[in-house]
Amino acid sequence: MKALIRLTCLLFATAVPVSAQSVADIGEPHLDIVSRTDVEAARVAAITAPPDSFDAPERFEANQGGAGSVRRRGDAEAFSQPQADLDFAQRGEFALGNGLFERLWVTAPASTLASDGLGPMFNARSCQDCHVKDGRGHAPAGPADDATSLVVRLGVPEVPVDELSRYLGAGPDPVYGHQLSDASIAGVPAEARVAVSWVEAGRVDLPGGETVTLRRPDWHLADLAYGPLDPHTATSPRVAPQMIGLGLAEAIPAADILAHADPDDLDGDGISGRPNVVWSPEYETWMLGRFGVRATTPTLRQQAADAFNADIGIASPLRPDPAGDCTEAQRACRGARQGADPEQGGYEISGDSLDLVTFYTRNLAVPKRARVDDPQVLRGKALFHEAGCPSCHVPKYVTHRLADRAEQSFQLIWPYSDFLLHDMGPGLADGLPAGQASGAEWRTPPLWGIGLTEQVSGHRQYLHDGRARSLSEAILWHDGEGRAARDRYATFTEADRAALEAFLESL
Repeated sequence: MKALIRLTCLLFATAVPVSAQSVADIGEPHLDIVSRTDVEAARVAAITAPPDSFDAPERFEANQGGAGSVRRRGDAEAFSQPQADLDFAQRGEFALGNGLFERLWVTAPASTLASDGLGPMFNARSCQDCHVKDGRGHAPAGPADDATSLVVRLGVPEVPVDELSRYLGAGPDPVYGHQLSDASIAGVPAEARVAVSWVEAGRVDLPGGETVTLRRPDWHLADLAYGPLDPHTATSPRVAPQMIGLGLAEAIPAADILAHADPDDLDGDGISGRPNVVWSPEYETWMLGRFGVRATTPTLRQQAADAFNADIGIASPLRPDPAGDCTEAQRACRGARQGADPEQGGYEISGDSLDLVTFYTRNLAVPKRARVDDPQVLRGKALFHEAGCPSCHVPKYVTHRLADRAEQSFQLIWPYSDFLLHDMGPGLADGLPAGQASGAEWRTPPLWGIGLTEQVSGHRQYLHDGRARSLSEAILWHDGEGRAARDRYATFTEADRAALEAFLESL
């Protein structure tokens, strides 16, 4: 009830119009939920409570993805495995979804009717182009580097003007839309080229003689094909996130996420996490946002449809415009050939194929923990708690009991996220609101798999835009609600910092 009262106050305070009736209607229509019994609720409360000590691992802690956790591999395929609890038929469905995830789309018309419809403007030709090996994308190394897994969201920070803007939380740039496209089909000018210069943002001296140099990006939009952006348009560059554990995150009870919300900081701990309650075009209701750097997307199916449409220019039942993000001001784009056909249900990707991609992304397995009983890792875990990191990076949940998804049903999982919004200070702010998130608020990213970033993605870049080149840099960028934890970390001895990082690397 406390969380519902806070949520009601939050919704009435936002610029996005939300009625009292819609607050009462917030639910989880995408899940076939079997209610927990009182006995089960008591078991969940007991097993998700903080540990009494850090002398040994907690029960089941090594299986951070629940029963679907897979062996921790030593190669780049570590994030590309199906959950261990899929049956034979589901593994076949997973393979089909993987094929669609890797499919290279081509310009329409083409002889391959199931693969045409690319663009007219786009950022990538396949999902895998950005989510290479299902891992994190990377930011450009400098102004001349076009090899990237980065998109630039656009928006005018005002009351949304249409249904899509209501869903995204900001009005589009009147010419360039909601997302900048740096590639296009023949005959249609691409919108711009994205480049970056890295600028030193300060140095932090740590105990033991270590100095950490922070960098920040100075983004440039070059070769704007349709004139300058609207002067009120904000830009938000972000790299593609890793893909593991998404179905488990989708299955966490909304009530358990809301239980961590404290938008008015009533407990006085300086942490004001709040939910992003967003409009679902799929269900035509308000739902809890769980996915995206600002928690703007409530379901994985919607996330897949949004990515197909905005990133690749592919129309689906949820995002049916074959011109993708092209605006009316871009006449060549709006008039280009599109790939919708009856074999795809009148779209460029059918509902069945969208479901296969959703199944694939829902069932990418979380690797098991490493060195879970190592004394240094256990010491790092204790320091993680001592610094207050679990106030946002909530370690564990038990998922809903689900009637139709045994692979995600009633699983103890360890994502290390509260899936809420937090103000991270002016250094990370980009000024682009999203849903009910301000331009300084970000969803707490899950930490599971963070220790495998370099192995899978070939780099050590962290945070939403890849500015942090080490875990230490990522921690030291924390400000706003993360400032207290950051300051505590900055007092750790060299040995304690190494222990904390060993814990994070074990995830």
